Amino acid sequence: MNAEYVSENAKKISDNIKKVIVGRDSQIEKILAALLAGGSVLIEDVPGTGKTKLAKALAYSIDGTFKRIQFTPDLLPADVTGLSVYNQKTGEFSFNKGPVFTNILLADEINRATPRTQSGLLESMEEKQVTADGETYELPKLFFTVATENPVETAGTYPLPEALLDRFSLKISMGKMTADEGLEMIDRFIEEDPIDSLTPVCDTETVISMQSEIRKVFVHKCVRGYISEITENISSSRELSSGISPRAMLTLVRVCQAVAAINGRDFVTPDDVKAVCREVYAHRLEPFANSRNVSVYDIIDNALNAVAVPTEDFVR
Repeated sequence: MNAEYVSENAKKISDNIKKVIVGRDSQIEKILAALLAGGSVLIEDVPGTGKTKLAKALAYSIDGTFKRIQFTPDLLPADVTGLSVYNQKTGEFSFNKGPVFTNILLADEINRATPRTQSGLLESMEEKQVTADGETYELPKLFFTVATENPVETAGTYPLPEALLDRFSLKISMGKMTADEGLEMIDRFIEEDPIDSLTPVCDTETVISMQSEIRKVFVHKCVRGYISEITENISSSRELSSGISPRAMLTLVRVCQAVAAINGRDFVTPDDVKAVCREVYAHRLEPFANSRNVSVYDIIDNALNAVAVPTEDFVR
């Protein structure tokens, strides 16, 4: 496993994104981890925090195609995936590909579309394909979804179904900006938008090869057991209506592998698990209606504190 290759290229991409995004090193690392793990990411935050800029900067950094869908109540599934159109000249139907056929897809304010439209992403995010009129169409080999939602304004929104939430590898927030970061952003944007001059630092084939390297990162048996015990502890909470799915647990493993490689290691440590466990698991947990005062983050933290951290040598 070539951890140095992944780490060097990840740093190039990260540094390039930081030319546009100020003071969000942790968020950039996690969105890169989701990309390299072959997953997707949900960003929940108020408008104007840089969610769209982050997605665009990522796409421009890897020389990938970028498309944005503004989710609204009148959006239809075909507006996302595409539809078959009758050609009068040939007398046949031809499939017009929708915006989902791209490298980086920004699903902006995804919770403003109806559940029927939201479901149009289920197959795309999980199987990297679209099925229409009995035909299956493969998406680009590198396909990454960045969805956003506003947690404050709930009028005219639809809660994301559990099946869709479970397909997001991570859920992150852009967080608050400090005074120093605000000053730096003003200085950077005062004359022009830096994203307009952003140039690629690698191509999509490089990212695809990095994704292949991620799967070779060593996960010691004790770390695998650590992840499994944490998952069981969370799922057994009496405050939750449902536990962690097997897909979610495997996603945590894959994201941990990505985090390790981004940091130049070819093996996963318990600290990698702790670093992303909240982001991978929290949005998948639903407390009972009478347990709304219980935070899913507290449940995760309690599990991390309760399960003994393995101390073996994690190197292969």
